[in-house]
Amino acid sequence: MPEKEIGQRPQLLRLPRISDNRGSLTFLQHPSTAPFPIKRVFYLYGMPPGSQRGGHAHMREHQLLIALAGSFNVKVFDGKTWETYVLDSPEVGLYLPPPYWRDLEEFSAGAVCLTLSSTEFDPDEYLSPLDDYLEYLATCQPPE
Repeated sequence: MPEKEIGQRPQLLRLPRISDNRGSLTFLQHPSTAPFPIKRVFYLYGMPPGSQRGGHAHMREHQLLIALAGSFNVKVFDGKTWETYVLDSPEVGLYLPPPYWRDLEEFSAGAVCLTLSSTEFDPDEYLSPLDDYLEYLATCQPPE
């Protein structure tokens, strides 16, 4: 699914699944199944009960979040409206274009969140706290 077809809003993407009597395999490759070229991969695991992750937005970075194991919620904010996505399948990814705010919470025991990123790590690219994010939105053109 090439980048130009996915739009500029958060959305759930169905990932390919190949299954047989040995199990299942899901893959991502740009541009056919990954919505952007992948420059960084990281994963979250071992979150204690009640923990939260995220709490920021990105100015340029696109991300795809996938629940490899267990489940968690992703609360997404555009500066006006919050929307909650439940990730609970390794066959579904949540595409997050910039500059959407994200909060990850309600991790199940054993949850693993895989994140694919369009950029290398750059701490200057993060928008946090929420007041800084809202100020940034006031000075730029938010996504449609």
